[in-house]
Amino acid sequence: MSGIAMETTSANGDTGTTKKIGIIGGTFDPIHIGHLLLAQTALSQEKLDGIMFLPSGQSYMKIENDVSESFHRLQMVKLAITDNPYFFVSEMEINRTGNTYTCDTLEQIKQENPLNESFFIMGADCLFMIENWKNPQMIFDNCTILTAVRNGIDSSLIQGRCNYLTIKYRAKIRLLSFPETAISSTEIKQLIKDGKSIRYMVPDSVRKYIEDNGLYR
Repeated sequence: MSGIAMETTSANGDTGTTKKIGIIGGTFDPIHIGHLLLAQTALSQEKLDGIMFLPSGQSYMKIENDVSESFHRLQMVKLAITDNPYFFVSEMEINRTGNTYTCDTLEQIKQENPLNESFFIMGADCLFMIENWKNPQMIFDNCTILTAVRNGIDSSLIQGRCNYLTIKYRAKIRLLSFPETAISSTEIKQLIKDGKSIRYMVPDSVRKYIEDNGLYR
C-alpha cells in the first residue's frame, strides 16, 4: 500500500483511532470526472475520513490487452486526485502478481489496518453481479458496501437486492444518492481515437498526460 495512505486518512492526522476509509477500485483507464464525483459523494454523504483509489492490477474480468499499462493508469490517478487532501492512491493491486480479486484486497486491507472501517464503493449494477465474484462472503465480511443509485434506476429493485444480500451474506449495504453522469472510460477512449475533445470529461492534468503520452490513439 502506498506510504501516504495512513498519513492522509484524516484531516488532523491522528493515529491509533478508527478511521472510516472509502475504497473505489477499477482500471481507471482513464480516470474521469464520474469517478471523482462518486468518490466525493461517498466522502460527503457517509462522512468518511478519506478515499482510497485502487487501480486494478491484472483483472480476471478483463482481457489484459484491452487495459493500458499500470504505470500510465497509476500516474493518471495521481494527477487527478492531487488537489484533494482526502483522496489517496494505493498500489496494492498493481504490485500484486497474477489475477487480482476484491476479496483478497479487502482482506489484506483489514489485516494491515485492523482499526479502520472499510467502505467499498460500487455502482448499483455490481450488486447484481457480486455473487459471481470470487468469495462474496469474504467481501461482505470485510467492508460495508456503498452503492451508487443513479437517476432512473428502479429503487424498489435495488432495495430488494440489498435485502436479499443482507439476509444471505449478512451484508452491510448503504445507498448513495448519485446524479446520472453520462461519462465512461470507453467513450473517452473512442473520442480520442476519433480525434475529438475530451475536455471537461477528465481533469485537465489527465487530459494533458494522455496527449503527451499518445494514449488511446
